[in-house]
Amino acid sequence: MRMPVVFVGHGSPMNAIEDNNYTKGWKELGERIPRPKAIVSISAHWQTRGTRVNDSKNPKQIYDFYGFPSELYEVVYDVKGSEELAKRVVNILGESVIVDNSWGIDHGSWSVLSRIFPKADIPVVQVSLNYDMTPSDHFELGKRLSGLRNEGYLVFGSGNIVHNLGIIDWNQSGGFSWAEEFDTMINKHILAGDYDSLMELGHGGSLAVPTREHYLPLIVCLGATLDNDKVEIFNEGCVLGSISMTSYIFK
Repeated sequence: MRMPVVFVGHGSPMNAIEDNNYTKGWKELGERIPRPKAIVSISAHWQTRGTRVNDSKNPKQIYDFYGFPSELYEVVYDVKGSEELAKRVVNILGESVIVDNSWGIDHGSWSVLSRIFPKADIPVVQVSLNYDMTPSDHFELGKRLSGLRNEGYLVFGSGNIVHNLGIIDWNQSGGFSWAEEFDTMINKHILAGDYDSLMELGHGGSLAVPTREHYLPLIVCLGATLDNDKVEIFNEGCVLGSISMTSYIFK
């Protein structure tokens, strides 16, 4: 069975312990997509020089945040890695990928996957974002990984289409008007299959994507789509003014 591609807007690490409409959407997702053999995860929170992949049998859980309640640091998502999947990634990407176990499974992956697959019984392999690659390069990386879908692997990206921590408004339940407009613009291009327009950001891009690490997982996921995929939007919307939670399934 061909697996889908999933891009999730992960938002705050607190979503690992809070119950809200977004975490409800993640839980429901786990109930309605096929069970993958393993997951290749592209998280906004692992950026490296060169593309790297984790092949550890027991990857470290990374608490890559600070200043949050102690309860969040007590969340254990004791997921296994997959040497088999990591080896496939290395075979697919060739010399352009380096095996690196200095990182692990960061909160871009585990804060969401712990709600989608709470039993932690599906292996996870992280692939890093490459500082030296353009969005188009990341799109091509996604294309190269797309064949994994036919082998029972889930291609999973975790970031945020709009992500500007510098101007968050903690009293804002939704998004600033420019954030909502940018989110809608990206939505329209995706639904139209116009991925080329998403490689270079136009109006509003400097506010919505001041740094690109939360946007690039979406680009990798778009690269992993196939011509006959249908797109489904879930968790649509923005929070705290400048964070988009909008997520996509391609299947």
